[in-house]
Amino acid sequence: MRIWHPCTQMKDHEVYPPVFIDRGQGIYLYDREGRAYIDAISSWWVNLFGHANPRIIQAVGGQLSRLEHVIFAGATHAPAEELADRLLAVATPGLTRVFFADNGSCAVEAALKMSHASWRNLGHPEKCRFLYLNNGYHGETAGALGVCGDRLYAAPFVPLFVPQIEVACPDCQRCPSGKDRATCDAECFAPMAEAIDAHKDELAGVIVEPLVQCAGNFNMYSPAYLTKLRRATTEAGIHFIADEIAVGFGRTGTMFACEQGGVSPDFMCLSKGITSGTLPLSCVLTTDAVFDAFYHDFTEDKAFLHSHS
Repeated sequence: MRIWHPCTQMKDHEVYPPVFIDRGQGIYLYDREGRAYIDAISSWWVNLFGHANPRIIQAVGGQLSRLEHVIFAGATHAPAEELADRLLAVATPGLTRVFFADNGSCAVEAALKMSHASWRNLGHPEKCRFLYLNNGYHGETAGALGVCGDRLYAAPFVPLFVPQIEVACPDCQRCPSGKDRATCDAECFAPMAEAIDAHKDELAGVIVEPLVQCAGNFNMYSPAYLTKLRRATTEAGIHFIADEIAVGFGRTGTMFACEQGGVSPDFMCLSKGITSGTLPLSCVLTTDAVFDAFYHDFTEDKAFLHSHS
């Protein structure tokens, strides 16, 4: 087998060959023998509108016949401008800027870099560390793995990371306070509050998956935790980064999971469902305050130097 598949022990395929998918339609995948499979995980939580969606195919085909790609430094185009406007129209209040990237891990990388660099530009280079929840997952590039609390993905590569700070995650399934998730006051926020207080001078921000730790066995927690996190990060003067890559676009019942806590983050990372699996795309939504930290007269070291081709 010439293809090296992700997240796969390739030797297993000596006994269990990969399923050879020939086509998809709606919720179904079909192999070469015509057998149908329900794509219950929407191919890594991506295909929100099913496979071979005719409306998406028509839109992509029409765009490809006009412009497939152009350098995005010093140039722009109507589809990107329209998408940015439509994203901000449905985003939580205060998010006013859109930075495009190409996959979820890179969106997280961009948000982490943007957070630290904004503090640096404002005269606080010491604010360079991040809090993250154990059992959480934010992607598999080096910076993203540095804030990954899922040992399966992170442990083999620890020597490559900048050390960050892990905090105990909420556990509504086995609540140590004996509370019900729907009515609790997020007593489990105490470890996060203590970590913010202890490290606030060196922290750029906190990154969490709002409401659901997807790769972490779908651990779910109360919206009250998000409410407390927004209040604590604001009081400490640090950023709240919401990784909505897996939970955004209606996955939790609202357009974005943060809405259920009544909060708006400083950064919102989006990908996966944004193109329903049709094209690689991600973005970081952020605020005017962050954007303004980079806005400067002809000074490259104040610009945000992060690019994709």
